[in-house]
Amino acid sequence: MKTDRRPRVRARAAGVLLAALATLPVLGCFDAPKLEDRWTRVDLMSSNLTNGQTLPAGTAQPIQVGVTVIYRSILTGYAVAELRASSSVPRSSVALGPNARRLPMAQDIDRILASSVTCGRAVRPVTGWDHLMQNIDFSFVGNVPAASDSSMGPTGGLFLLCYLGSGVKIELPSGADTIVVTPFVSSAYQVLPVGLGFAP
Repeated sequence: MKTDRRPRVRARAAGVLLAALATLPVLGCFDAPKLEDRWTRVDLMSSNLTNGQTLPAGTAQPIQVGVTVIYRSILTGYAVAELRASSSVPRSSVALGPNARRLPMAQDIDRILASSVTCGRAVRPVTGWDHLMQNIDFSFVGNVPAASDSSMGPTGGLFLLCYLGSGVKIELPSGADTIVVTPFVSSAYQVLPVGLGFAP
């Protein structure tokens, strides 16, 4: 007596198909692009200063920095390389450097920018769009605060930050022009800045 095996074969095939479909969402998670590939990124390519370097108090430091900006959206504004001193953010409380985790570093840089003063900077106007890679070289003099300067304090930190922001050009009483830059908040603009920390 012959039995029809086709229903059993069809049932097995349906089971295999359902198992394959069940794995698709899991596979999709592994294929999702990393944050570094979805947000505009400022990468530090070269610097005459090194992370953790000691900068003597009260000195003028020539600073040369090369960055590459990799855009993931249309952005217009300014690229900035800046030496900043903070009296409330110790270097030990932040994780900066070319190989630091990008999102925590961006959040640390947001905190530094909100709680520090400038000690010298260079600014370049920029316009970018998705997948554009832009190389920018900065050169300026950074003025390391003196030991008695309250802008850094006994437990504060000194930082070299490379970031993007919006800006307005204004005329100073001397007649010279300057640009007031408002840094892009990393989460609002999906931008990953980069920075270094120094021992003053």
